[in-house]
Amino acid sequence: MTDVLTPLDIFIFFTSLLCVMGFGLWAGRKEETAEDFYLAGKTTRWWGVAGSIFGSNVSANHLIGMMGVGFAIGFAQSHFEITAIAGLLLLCYGFLPVYRKLNLYTLSEYLGRRYNEGCRISYAVIMIIIMVVIQMVPGFYIGSRSINILLQGGPGEISQSYYTIGILVMALVTGTYTIVGGLKAVIVTDVIQSVLMLLAGLLVAFIMFSQPEIGGWGSMVAMDSAASGEQRLHLYNASNHPELPWTGVLSGILVLHFYYWSSNQFIVQRALSARSDREARLGIIAAGFFKLLIPFFAIGTGIAAFYWFRQKGMVVDQDAVFTTLLTELVAPIGYGVVGIVAAGVIGAILSSIDSMMNSSATILTFDIYKRYINPEASDKKLILVGRIAIAVFIMTAAFITIFTMDPNSSKSFFLQIASHQSKLIAGLVVAFGLGMLWPRATGAGGLTAIFSGAFFSYVIPVVYAATADGDPDSRMVATFGMELNFLHTVALSAGLSLMLHVIVSLNTQQDLEKSKLTWVGLNIFSGQALRQFAKGLGVSIVLFILLAFLMVSEVIRPGLAAVIAALWTWGLILVPLVRSRKSRSPQAAEVSNSEEEACCLLAEDRFWGALLASLAVFMLFYYY
Repeated sequence: MTDVLTPLDIFIFFTSLLCVMGFGLWAGRKEETAEDFYLAGKTTRWWGVAGSIFGSNVSANHLIGMMGVGFAIGFAQSHFEITAIAGLLLLCYGFLPVYRKLNLYTLSEYLGRRYNEGCRISYAVIMIIIMVVIQMVPGFYIGSRSINILLQGGPGEISQSYYTIGILVMALVTGTYTIVGGLKAVIVTDVIQSVLMLLAGLLVAFIMFSQPEIGGWGSMVAMDSAASGEQRLHLYNASNHPELPWTGVLSGILVLHFYYWSSNQFIVQRALSARSDREARLGIIAAGFFKLLIPFFAIGTGIAAFYWFRQKGMVVDQDAVFTTLLTELVAPIGYGVVGIVAAGVIGAILSSIDSMMNSSATILTFDIYKRYINPEASDKKLILVGRIAIAVFIMTAAFITIFTMDPNSSKSFFLQIASHQSKLIAGLVVAFGLGMLWPRATGAGGLTAIFSGAFFSYVIPVVYAATADGDPDSRMVATFGMELNFLHTVALSAGLSLMLHVIVSLNTQQDLEKSKLTWVGLNIFSGQALRQFAKGLGVSIVLFILLAFLMVSEVIRPGLAAVIAALWTWGLILVPLVRSRKSRSPQAAEVSNSEEEACCLLAEDRFWGALLASLAVFMLFYYY
C-alpha cells in the first residue's frame, strides 16, 4: 500500500468519501414531497444541472475506459464526446420543451400519453434494465478494480475478497445519501464529484504530457505524424474497422446520442429539476462545453500513454492504462496527489451510480407503483417506495457485479457497454422522435418501433455474419468487415423500425387528442419553423459533404475546412437569433453595434449553444 498511497493520500481519499456522503445527507435533509425527492423541488440552478448532467454521464467508464480506448484505438473514440453535442442540443431545444411543458416526472409518461400504456411500460422496463444492469454493474466493477490496483501498489492479480469489499463500500456510500436525500442530494454530490473528476483527469493529463518523452500536445502530434502505419491522432477509421468505423460514427453513434441525451431518464431528469426553462438550457449547454474537454484530457492522454509505454518497453492492458499511469508517474510526486486522483475516480463512479439509482426508482414508483398499484398514494408513500426501490436496485447491481464480473479481465468495458445498450434503444429513439414530429403516429406504430428496434438489433448481426461467411470475398465484407459493427447495426435497426412505425401508423386508427402532443400541437414550434430548420439542416449536410470531399482529396487543408464549417454552423444559428431580437425590439437596430446589445446577445443561451455546436463541428474536421 505504501508504494502508491501514502498516509496523506489515504486521508484525502477517505475524507472525500465522507464529505460527499455528508453533503448529500445535508442537502436532502428536508425532502417532504414527491417533487422534492424526485425533482429536487424544481429549484436546481443552471450550474447544478450542468454539474449533475456531466457527473452522471462521465463515470469511471469514461475517465478510465476512454483513456484505455484512446490508448488501444486512438482519437476516433472522441466521437462519443464530440457528436454528443448534437444530442445535447436536441434535448435543449427539441425534447426538453415538450417534457417540461407537460410537467413530467418520467419520460415513459410521455410515451404513455402520446401513444399507449404498452409503450410506457416497455420504456420503463428497458430503462430499468439499462440503468441497473448495463450501467451500474460496470460502474461498480471498474471502480472497485481501480481502487484495488491502487491499494496493492500497481497492476497485478486482484483478490476477490478485496474486490467485493470495494463494491460494498461504494454501494453503502451512494445508497445512504441517495435513499435519504433524493435527487437534491444526488445533484449536490454530483457537482462536487464533477469537480473532483475534472481535477483528477486534468492532473493525470498534465503529468503525462509533462514527461520528456512526450513533451506536450504539439510534440505528441509530431510523434504521431511520424509513426509508420499506426497513427492514432485522427478521428476517422476505415469503414471495416472492427471497433469504430467512420460510417458507424456518422450514423449509428448519432442514434445512441439521441437516445442517451434526449430520451434517457437519468440524464433528462436533471434538466426537469431546473427552476426555469432558461436555467435548464444553460445547464445543458455548460455540460456540453465540459464534454469537449474529454477528448484532450482522457483520450489524448491515452494516446500519449501509448507512445510513452512503447518507449519504456512496457506492455499494459488497455483498461489498466489509467491505474498504471498513477503508479508509474503520479505516485512518485507525493504530496497527496494520488489521493486527489483516487477521489476523482470514486467521484466519477458515485456520481453515475447515484443518478441511475434515483432515476430507476423514479420510473418504478410513478410508472408501475402509482400507475397500477396505488394511484392515490400520498407523497410520503411515494417517497417510501422510491427509497425501497433504490435499496433493492443497488443491492441487485452490487451482487451481479460480485458474482459475474471478473476483476482481472482484460476486456474493454466501455465499448461493450455501448454495444449492449445499443441493442435496446433504436426503437425508443424512433418512437420519441416520430411521436413529437408526426401527428399521424399511432400507439400501435410506436409499440411496433420499440420492439422491432430491439429485434432487428439482435437479428441483423446474425444475418450479416451468415451472409459474410458465405461470401468472404464480397464487396460487402471488404466494406464493412466479416462482422457488422454495432454502430452499423443500430443505424440499420433505427431505419427499419422507422419504416415499420410509419407503415403500422398509416394502417391503424389515429387518436386525435394524442396527436396534439407534438412540437406543433404543443406550440413548441410552428410548421414553418420546422420546415426552415429542415432546409438549413439539409444545406448544412450538403456543405459538410462537399468540404469533406475537398479535404480528403487534399484540395483544402483540414484546418480551412474546419473554419468554414464552424463559421457556417455558428452563423446558421446566430443570424436568426439576431433577426428575432431586432424584430422584438425596433430600437435594437439603432444600437446593434453597441456594448449593450453585445451583452444582451451574450446573455442568450442560443449564443452559447451556437458556439458549442461550432466547436464540435470544428473538431470533426480539424482532427480528420
